[in-house]
Amino acid sequence: MSQRLDRINELLRREISACIEKHFEFPEVLVTVHDVETAVDLKNATVFIGVIGSPEQARAVLNRLNGKRGFIQGTVMKRVVLRSTPLLHFKVDDSVERGVRLLNLLDEIGDVDLPDDPESRTDKL
Repeated sequence: MSQRLDRINELLRREISACIEKHFEFPEVLVTVHDVETAVDLKNATVFIGVIGSPEQARAVLNRLNGKRGFIQGTVMKRVVLRSTPLLHFKVDDSVERGVRLLNLLDEIGDVDLPDDPESRTDKL
């Protein structure tokens, strides 16, 4: 990916995050913008949203953001000037939850006493 596209993705991520924080309220749910992936032709951009809450709450947040896509695009594009405005597509990013589950599994494994490795024994036959 080019440096220009990386800069555009980061700028869009910050501006979309600020727009959501300023204009939307999600009670009992934490919503964050994890990443933005813009197509090379700048026609489409996928916005990965992190939602800490139940799966039903995540679907509700996603439906609301996709429903207000035009408002969010308009607000962001007033601050970000590009030759063409990318069409935003919101998707839930559950990578943080998967990472927490993986760390919990590793902690559980770390608590289990594993048998000695037969190759590391000093009293070889």
